[in-house]
Amino acid sequence: MKKFIISLFAVSIFMTACSQNENSKNQINENKMKSKTLIVYFSATGTTESVAKQLADILKADLHKIEPLHPYTADDLDWTNRKSRTSIEMNDKQFRPTIGNKIDNIDDYDKIYVGYPIWWYTAPTIINTFLESYDFKKIKIIPFATSGSSDIEKSCKELKDRYPNINWGKGKLLNNVSKKDIEEWIFNEK
Repeated sequence: MKKFIISLFAVSIFMTACSQNENSKNQINENKMKSKTLIVYFSATGTTESVAKQLADILKADLHKIEPLHPYTADDLDWTNRKSRTSIEMNDKQFRPTIGNKIDNIDDYDKIYVGYPIWWYTAPTIINTFLESYDFKKIKIIPFATSGSSDIEKSCKELKDRYPNINWGKGKLLNNVSKKDIEEWIFNEK
């Protein structure tokens, strides 16, 4: 009888602990559900778009593509031509390409991942246009990028220096990454 009572007591403690653990998980999931995330991206060739869609799928987040009022052509993107549109834009730090679409409900979000290709070792000037178009005081911004050969550190530093009032998360270069790589980054991001 004594063994039965001890066993019953042990089972009771175990069930209580499991229940508390489950309640903690439910609370975390509820907090995540209350949190609203948006993936915003600019992609001239589709590379960054592919990563943005994968990120949105993993996070069950809304997705918004930054569309320039005047779309970029292949000639515009020719970085070897000093007279191409992107060469001219990237050589003028004050240049702000016009965005053709906007987000009407930006205040609905508390976290926004902003994706872009690395151009001339930094974010395209249209990302500056986006960051200057909204008030991000209550929103955490987390950059991500794709690149043929550059890393993301310089672009993140420039964005943080230019927009010090934004609450920045740690950026990540997402070239040829797996779903697992993205999950490790986003779920370890603080």
